[in-house]
Amino acid sequence: MIRRRVLVSGTVQGVFFRDSCRRTAAGAGVAGWVRNLPDGRVEAVFEGDPAAVEQLVAWMRHGPSRAVVEHVEVAEEQPEGLLVFAVTT
Repeated sequence: MIRRRVLVSGTVQGVFFRDSCRRTAAGAGVAGWVRNLPDGRVEAVFEGDPAAVEQLVAWMRHGPSRAVVEHVEVAEEQPEGLLVFAVTT
C-alpha cells in the first residue's frame, strides 16, 4: 500500500473536480479524500495499491473535462490505513 498527497492548481474548482475524483477513486478501489482549498486549489490524498494510486495521480494531471490543470504537486506520505474515499470541505 502507498499514499500520495496531490495539490492541483488552475481552473479546478466549480468544474466537478471533487465528485469526478471520488468516482474515479471508487472505480479504482482507492481510499482517501479530496477537498477544495480556500486559495482555489484542490487537495487529495490517495491510499491503496501502488498501480491504482498512480492511476489516480495521473488522472489529477488533467481532471474532468471542464478543468484546466496548470500545476500538480505530488508528495509521498506514510499510509494511514484509510478504508473509504470521501469528499470533504
